[in-house]
Amino acid sequence: MESIRRQNPQAALMSLEAAAASARSGFACLFSTSDEYERALISERRAQGRYTQGRRSYWPLALFAGCALIVAGTVLLLV
Repeated sequence: MESIRRQNPQAALMSLEAAAASARSGFACLFSTSDEYERALISERRAQGRYTQGRRSYWPLALFAGCALIVAGTVLLLV
């Protein structure tokens, strides 16, 4: 604040206007709609390889086998 007081008022005003314009430009959004943002986000993630099915997951098979064992155990206990 001291440096602004030492400058002449016109220079201080121009400096503040430049700072305000810089601050306003920082809030600008690159996308006009949320759909455009989502499309760009998905495209970027696909380019990174996040949506590929490189490995097969064995979790569904393990869960099915666990549930089948629970059902079989319940049936054997009730009979």
